[in-house]
Amino acid sequence: MSYKWLDWARRIQSLSQAGLTFSKDIYDLERYEELRTISAEILAEYTGVKIETIEEFFVKEKGYPTPKVDVRGVVFREDKILMVREKIDDCWSLPGGFCDVGLSPAENIVKEIKEESGFDVVPVKLLAILDMNKHPHPPQPYHYYKVFIRCEIIGGNARNGIETKGINFFEKNNLPNLSTDRNTESQIHTLFEFLVEPHKQALFD
Repeated sequence: MSYKWLDWARRIQSLSQAGLTFSKDIYDLERYEELRTISAEILAEYTGVKIETIEEFFVKEKGYPTPKVDVRGVVFREDKILMVREKIDDCWSLPGGFCDVGLSPAENIVKEIKEESGFDVVPVKLLAILDMNKHPHPPQPYHYYKVFIRCEIIGGNARNGIETKGINFFEKNNLPNLSTDRNTESQIHTLFEFLVEPHKQALFD
């Protein structure tokens, strides 16, 4: 799904962040700060989010801008996939979240699944690395790469986490209302292909 205004806003923000990171000239720094404000104004206009909130997010971003990494766990049981119900939007997603600094993607997903579902897992295969811009997610201020890792349950019990309010396993053709910021129906259907074809090659883009 294409949102030209979102692409423009992200590119402006990316240029401003890079400029603020590397520039030493006081006048250039002022110009880059103005570009960051323009980016925030575009996002506020089209999303309805307060500009102060967006600017607060942008100010926290330091260093050369790169896509953020979101890792998601793919756990099958009896031909069903594990999903958790998000408190933030009351919809369902694969357990996961942003990768924490200091942890590998595999270590991150083990932590996220435990925190959000109560299950202990072991990662067994990388299934996909997808660019959110090439999938039908709602518009978001940041650019994400989404990493899907298949895991197997080795212990634990279903238990809600701080950010979740439900845990369940769903069939491919009976999915709940999805938290589309985090995962889409087409993505989950694609992940089910690995249940039928365990040796299917990992996907990218």
